[in-house]
Amino acid sequence: MTTQVAGQKMYLAGRWVHRERTIVVRDPQDNSFIDSVPAASKEDMLACIEQAGEGAKIAAAMPVYERMDVIHKAADYIENHKEKYALTIAREGSKTIREAAKETARCIQTLRISAEEARRIHGETIPFDQMEGNDNRVGYYQRFPIGIIGAITPFNDPLNLVAHKVGPAIASGNAIIVKPATVTPLSALLLAEAFAHGGLPPKVLSVITGHGYEIGDVLVTHPAVRMISFTGGVEAGEEIVRKAGLKKISMELGSNSPVIVLEDADLEAAVESTVSGAYWAAGQNCLSVQRIYVQQSVMREFESAFVARTNQYRVGDKLSEDTDIGPLISEKEALRIEKLVHEAVEKGAELLTGGKRDGAFYYPTVLKNIPDDSTVAKEEIFGPVVMLYEVKDVDEAIEKSNEVSYGLQAGIFTKNIDKAQKAVARMEVGGIMINDSSDYRIDAMPFGGVKKSGLGREGIKFAIQDMTEPKVVCYKLSN
Repeated sequence: MTTQVAGQKMYLAGRWVHRERTIVVRDPQDNSFIDSVPAASKEDMLACIEQAGEGAKIAAAMPVYERMDVIHKAADYIENHKEKYALTIAREGSKTIREAAKETARCIQTLRISAEEARRIHGETIPFDQMEGNDNRVGYYQRFPIGIIGAITPFNDPLNLVAHKVGPAIASGNAIIVKPATVTPLSALLLAEAFAHGGLPPKVLSVITGHGYEIGDVLVTHPAVRMISFTGGVEAGEEIVRKAGLKKISMELGSNSPVIVLEDADLEAAVESTVSGAYWAAGQNCLSVQRIYVQQSVMREFESAFVARTNQYRVGDKLSEDTDIGPLISEKEALRIEKLVHEAVEKGAELLTGGKRDGAFYYPTVLKNIPDDSTVAKEEIFGPVVMLYEVKDVDEAIEKSNEVSYGLQAGIFTKNIDKAQKAVARMEVGGIMINDSSDYRIDAMPFGGVKKSGLGREGIKFAIQDMTEPKVVCYKLSN
């Protein structure tokens, strides 16, 4: 919703600016007013890109030690104000205050890893004399920044997923323009605040708030923007790829994450891990556990324990330390989840628990005997809904896990190394967690998927590879 209310400023090329048109930011829990941010125009984005062109030159000229110092100071600022950051994440988004505190801690780590990786951007010598007639040549390759990076970020991790783009971009000497999710822009603006306090030169970083339909295409299609880093839904990702033109693309898209539980697994640990992995951030997590394939001999025991643990989860005020699950990002999303569950039940799925909506809240839900033609069986749910399937062995579990068009991460619980390795070799995913749920991640690891789950990898070291290019240097020496 666009209004005429004055509120927060956006960070345009190192300047905090107001605009007459603004966007209201509301708490999804009760729809209460939090703040407002500028609704940037097409002209704002064009001006921002022009300024970023100068910022890219400034960033590239910064010595590595200066980049590291700025990033560490930004991390220090967030650490010194971590309660403010966590409260902002929780209020504008769906996370409970405990989940928001963890995201803040992860953001600090993401930035510190980015600073450390800045010192490891290096090349290698090349033996040019490997080819006959080149005995008098020596050389190497080095990496250089690509220039301007456009980042489009989602609502579900409004601070750390922004840091995963900003930290590597600055570490590698690029300028970056962030277009945060319209419903959760405040956390991204706080990240800009940290870098401003950290001494980042003007024009290197911008956080531009506004509607995607007004400013998104400008950022995506502009020829001066050399890379688009996008985290979000598949349809939006495919549209960006079609429009972007000749530039680098990094896509972290959706998933329908499978977890396999075999009869030799530690069932107590498997239940605890998969329940947590299913309902973190109310299931609004690309790594969220959605499908669990359980071997027949332990299905009844696992199902009983899983439903019992699910029923222990406390739904309520996200600012309470006692709450396990807060609201979805909007009532519209809760209605979408409700519709998906109703469709599955009408087609024959059995509802074991949950299936209840209260405004923007949707209670943790477990289904089994889900028909293959149900939407939830094939598509990403992005909500607190889990499906249990019975399988005869690991081979059937792997086969069924691979039947969907996504492949981000998966998990398998087993004490049998041969069965674990079979899953590693055959599962079509970007990551597989042994004796952990699909949602396990640390910020330094390569992160991304196959099939419709995306292109490229995030994780600081791996993002830096995408945000730089190799340049070959060869000296021809006199005899």
